[in-house]
Amino acid sequence: MEVSEMKKVKVSVVGATGYTGVELVRILSRHPGAELVKLTTQSYAGRRMWEVYPHLYSFCGLTGEKLDLPALIEESDVIFIALPHGHSVPVAKEAVQGGKKVVDLGADFRLKDRRTYEAWYKVEHAAEELLKRAAYGLPELYREEIARASLVANPGCYPTGAVLGLAPLLKNGLIDPDTIIIDAKSGVSGAGRALSLGTHFCEVNENFKAYGVASHRHTPEIEQELSRLAGRPVTVSFTPHLLPVNRGILSTVYASLAGPVTCGELLECYRSFYAGQPFVRVLPEGILPQIKWVAGTNTCDIGLAVDLRTGRVIVVTAIDNLVKGASGQAVQNMNIMCGFPEDAALAGPSLYP
Repeated sequence: MEVSEMKKVKVSVVGATGYTGVELVRILSRHPGAELVKLTTQSYAGRRMWEVYPHLYSFCGLTGEKLDLPALIEESDVIFIALPHGHSVPVAKEAVQGGKKVVDLGADFRLKDRRTYEAWYKVEHAAEELLKRAAYGLPELYREEIARASLVANPGCYPTGAVLGLAPLLKNGLIDPDTIIIDAKSGVSGAGRALSLGTHFCEVNENFKAYGVASHRHTPEIEQELSRLAGRPVTVSFTPHLLPVNRGILSTVYASLAGPVTCGELLECYRSFYAGQPFVRVLPEGILPQIKWVAGTNTCDIGLAVDLRTGRVIVVTAIDNLVKGASGQAVQNMNIMCGFPEDAALAGPSLYP
């Protein structure tokens, strides 16, 4: 069924004026099956969305509001939550109890073990019962679970690129899981819109640095999902870096091969694994992803090489951290939950250059 033939769903965004929130508004404003009804904001209540973000002029005329949760639940069919960790739980809990579909872009429902969440995020989890009900929103792996779910935990940006890059290798037993190293670089928008010295122009421009070394909060999420794929506990070395660009994540992943295999054979494995997936592109041999090729899209590009000398595979993935790494994937999840075509409002190539 075409989107135009379906009844529109009423959609609200909680936390609409952060970078992931406004990206949601941008995508949803052109979604033929969605009607934006409420946008909440702490910082810009009473101002129209296009006054805060003028690029939305003529696309979104809604005014940002303080959160009135009962009214929000009453008027919405689908609620996106784009809040910092620790703040999504009360919204999600009430919305799910109210029979609404929820996609949480924060970290509060990604980790299935409450103790792991509390250890890494340093806040108490107040809705442990919802952790078991939440589907992990990586459609390429969990589409059927997402379709049945009322609550979807949208993956983190780094885990999206890393897990998609490693999934075919782990699922087919092609690498030693104990040898995985993930080296990832993100654009500055991944840090959010709040002011901080670390993302000041003079600190970032013409600079490149590692951060969160051996301590980044996406580590347990990556390990959780890789362990599910491998069927055994997986521990990884993960190091993120800050790129002096607005958007994009490039992940370079290293692992020792379980046996002799050619690059061509691995690529065939990847093409088979991701056959029919609208937002994964497995690139031809000799071509490795670049962040410009996916900017503004919901696509994950994957390329790889085999190092015969060391017996390792090198997998490179590229995503837009605000789209496939956040808001685009959230809309992809909504499309699955609501029965829309999966690429509704998401199809198309990147902007270039």
